[in-house]
Amino acid sequence: MRVFTRVLLAVVISVLMAGNAVVTADDPLTPAAAVGFSAEGLKAFQAAFRGLVDQGQLAGVTTLIARHGKVVHFDAYGVQNLETKQPVTRDTIFRIASMTKPVVGVAMMMLWEEGRWSLDDPVAKHIPEFASLKVASPGGPVAQATPMTMRQLMSHSAGFDVSAGYTDTKSIIDRDQPLQAMIDKLAKLPLAAQPGTDWRYGPSVDIQGYVVEKLSGQTLDVFLKTRIFDPLGMKDTGFWVDASKKGRVSNLHTYGEDKKIKTAERQSDPTRKPVFLSGGGGLLSTTEDYRRFAQMVLSGGEASGKRFIKKSTVDLMRTNVLADGVKVDLYGPTINIDGIGFGLDFAIILDPAAAKTPEGKNSFYWGGAFGTWFWIDPTNDMLVVGMMQNVDGSRPDRGSPQVRPLSRKLAYAALVDPKK
Repeated sequence: MRVFTRVLLAVVISVLMAGNAVVTADDPLTPAAAVGFSAEGLKAFQAAFRGLVDQGQLAGVTTLIARHGKVVHFDAYGVQNLETKQPVTRDTIFRIASMTKPVVGVAMMMLWEEGRWSLDDPVAKHIPEFASLKVASPGGPVAQATPMTMRQLMSHSAGFDVSAGYTDTKSIIDRDQPLQAMIDKLAKLPLAAQPGTDWRYGPSVDIQGYVVEKLSGQTLDVFLKTRIFDPLGMKDTGFWVDASKKGRVSNLHTYGEDKKIKTAERQSDPTRKPVFLSGGGGLLSTTEDYRRFAQMVLSGGEASGKRFIKKSTVDLMRTNVLADGVKVDLYGPTINIDGIGFGLDFAIILDPAAAKTPEGKNSFYWGGAFGTWFWIDPTNDMLVVGMMQNVDGSRPDRGSPQVRPLSRKLAYAALVDPKK
């Protein structure tokens, strides 16, 4: 009996130590103190986000914190439908918009590891339509000083304009046309800046999605599903959802004249398979699914004993590749942009003090237009994922509460023993 007990205890210990291999957000939460958090601090974190719902600033929100591969906090609060009062749950599905980009970045790096492309390749090597692209200037279009490279395409510095720069009169995206139609339109338009000289948040990752399709011979949805989603167990992530899951998809929300939350007038149909598969912003996902992806990256490209990309590849993705003097400028010069660099489809905290943020150095992150957010902190071996659904929810100037800096402040305040 004692032998059996010792064997059973050994099995239990091995399971607990396996981290990301077996522990999921569906399991009981790890006690706060076991991974260096204060239970009171996590309660304060939870109370702050629930307060945003109670105050009418958000309809619903989910938040998740994991450290050492163990989920220490996972809360879902509020509603996903203001009319029916259907509650937000752990498996509510959200439009994650630009949080699609890091996923496509990993897909690109899978192909990079296979030798399909290199960082110094001219983009025109893989997209010949871009071979003769000119650059806009006051005196008229001029030639590229140096050919745009894949490294620049992966870091929003290839010279393409910000998304708002492509107005309706020269719209580059038609949701009813495939990715090739976007490439054909861009091939006829001048670049907004010389490659490598400016950071502009535009169509770069939609273009990467096209490259994935071309180099793999698969449509983007099939590549992501077979190479990333299915192996990671991301069962609720894709460019559309099955009709049976429609009731789990959160509505989009906005604000009325009283500045209180209300249902947005326009609601896209999540069950409709899009013709345009947007690598820059087309995915839907759950908090738990995205945790699986983020944990795989935090674990050096491995999950459940399966290698997705090499640790050295992850390290490369979170290494700043911008030229000296090129700054990440997402919301204009009034928003702090110091101390931040950009790698391969991830922003990077190069200097936490300059960036005025509590994350560990070399943390990397991104977010989505509807307010979803995440970050990965290798210094503290932790990650945070948050989901909400507001129109313009990511912008600091459109009425949504500033959940990202709030979550950072409270998460690190709760991390009282980082040595554990």
